[in-house]
Amino acid sequence: MGFLKTLLIIIGVYLLLRLIGRILAPRLFRYAVKKTGDRFQKAYEQGMDNGETRFSGADGEIRGPAKKNKSASSEKIGEYIDFEEIE
Repeated sequence: MGFLKTLLIIIGVYLLLRLIGRILAPRLFRYAVKKTGDRFQKAYEQGMDNGETRFSGADGEIRGPAKKNKSASSEKIGEYIDFEEIE
């Protein structure tokens, strides 16, 4: 009698989990897709704000990142030291 009761409880829990899974799985999937889409949208907007990509609508050409002029520093940061191997 104890084995039959345990078997029925296991089957009942299994069926209950399947029912809950069928209800919650699509909602969880939709939530994950929405969050991923939001992250991609946010990253795209941040990239556009940083000037990583520029679109020119007139000729339909896509241009790469805007080049920023870096001032070349003429001061030396350190000096070159030639090391020799000692045996």
